[in-house]
Amino acid sequence: MPTRPTPTERQKRLGAELRKLRLAAGASTDYAAGLLGIDRTRISNMESGTRAIGPDRVRTLASNYACSEAGYVDALVTMADKSERGWWEQYRGTLPQGLLDIAELEWNATRLLTAQTVHLPGLLHTEDYARTVFSAGLPPMSRLEVELRVNHRLERQRVLEAPFARPYIGFVHEAALRMQFGGRKVTQAQLDHLCATSERENIILRVIPVAGGAFPGAGHALLYAEGSVPQLDTVQLDSAHGPEFTHAEAQLAKYRAHLDWMDEAALTPEKSRDFIHAIARQL
Repeated sequence: MPTRPTPTERQKRLGAELRKLRLAAGASTDYAAGLLGIDRTRISNMESGTRAIGPDRVRTLASNYACSEAGYVDALVTMADKSERGWWEQYRGTLPQGLLDIAELEWNATRLLTAQTVHLPGLLHTEDYARTVFSAGLPPMSRLEVELRVNHRLERQRVLEAPFARPYIGFVHEAALRMQFGGRKVTQAQLDHLCATSERENIILRVIPVAGGAFPGAGHALLYAEGSVPQLDTVQLDSAHGPEFTHAEAQLAKYRAHLDWMDEAALTPEKSRDFIHAIARQL
């Protein structure tokens, strides 16, 4: 198979996990290449995500690396299986790779947790609110670019709807609720939409009031995507130059601690809904 010039985040993650297994086993790239009957440079390319690896070869490597965690191996095999194209692939070549990576990450997660301090959760945006957010970017985007991003964001919301309906917990700071993106009417409609969607069985929305004072991770927009096994959890952070992904255990532990703090400090789902309703009525 030819090398990939721009591997997806999921492809890079699979390669990173295979490298982690190899190093834990004390095996060399020569040893791995011998197991598969290929050149050692192809092992390096597989571990960087720039060359595809099939499910059978993943099992061969995991078995010879003495990995005994069946669930973990099965999850890696699933990552290697490219029999189905994700809906986000229709945007390839028209949207930045990072946006497609976010959609793929969400789609393959077993549970999603987010924390927002300025914008409201993208998975709960109304069309008008999303359009306002994208229209405020610098440098300004063309109308076509804005609409592509809006459509992509709305399609991402399928992950919270039947028959997929991943469990979702969203922590939202009061400051984000009071930011009037698009003006009073757009914001009011967005807040009403938050309250309505938070009634769904799989969605929990929690508000952190400004009265709570300082909190860890202030200023960060955070997505914590739980994998099918804990080893495949991933954190995605927003930045001015695009999304950043991390899965280092120290970083995962830090952001789990951030979310645990928010879980203690945020209002209950019922009180959060009342709080959002109150702000909407003030507009």
